[in-house]
Amino acid sequence: MELNRMIDHTILKADASKEAVMQIIEEAKKYHFYSVCINPAWVALAKEQLQGEPVAVCTVIGFPLGANTSETKAFETTDAINNGADEVDMVINIGALKSKDDQKVQKDIEAVVEAAKDRALVKVIIETSLLDREEIIRACELAKAAGAD
Repeated sequence: MELNRMIDHTILKADASKEAVMQIIEEAKKYHFYSVCINPAWVALAKEQLQGEPVAVCTVIGFPLGANTSETKAFETTDAINNGADEVDMVINIGALKSKDDQKVQKDIEAVVEAAKDRALVKVIIETSLLDREEIIRACELAKAAGAD
């Protein structure tokens, strides 16, 4: 497998300009990266620019804190897919995980999985730097149980 096809070329800074996003898109096309991962506001532009290219469009949901409601994350997911996202990377509700509210965490992931059903891949950002070993294991188990890709 080629390394370049494993790279999500990413720009998620709050101040990412159109020019910066276009640079990421052009680099992804040039080097045949797997995807570009951009803020939701740039999804339609990326989809248009990547038409016919073997580069997926990925965006983030509930980013960067994961503290949005499940309903908000589901809406963000639907909107992103309608704008052309092939994949969504959602941030789990870290506070709920740390509170051991596994049901809330799983339902949060399920809301995004359901919104993306059969239309986009769902990956889960678990923010391992904020979690201990047991929390990382639980987060992975909950993502799997919720049907994330």
